[in-house]
Amino acid sequence: MSAVGRRLHLLTILIVALTGGLARAQDLDRGKSGAQLFATNCVACHHSPNGLAQDSFSWTLSSFLQQHYTDGPGSAQVLTAYLQSIDARRAKPQPAVHNWLTPRNSSSAAPPRPPAPVPVR
Repeated sequence: MSAVGRRLHLLTILIVALTGGLARAQDLDRGKSGAQLFATNCVACHHSPNGLAQDSFSWTLSSFLQQHYTDGPGSAQVLTAYLQSIDARRAKPQPAVHNWLTPRNSSSAAPPRPPAPVPVR
C-alpha cells in the first residue's frame, strides 16, 4: 500500500471514529412520565410534589428545571406539566358538606329531646 493509500485509509478511520463510532450522550429522561421524572430527580430533596409549582409561570419553571435538574427541554416540560397538575388539583376547593344545611323532612318536627324526662327538684 502506498503512502497516499495509507493516509487515506487512516483519514477514513478517523472520520468514522469521530462521527459515528464514538458513544453519543443519551437522554436518560426520554420517555418518562412526570411522576417518574419526579421520582428519579426530585424525591431525594422534595418528598412530595405538592406546592413545588405554586406561584410560578410554566416557562420559568421549565427553564429552571432544564438548567438544574433534567437532561433537556422535553423532560423539563413534562416535569413542569406534572408539577402544575398536582398543584391545580390541590387548588380546586372541595365542596363543603354541612349536615345542618340539609332540609328537614317535615316542617312541624319538634326539636330533639333527651330520651328520659328530666327530674324536677
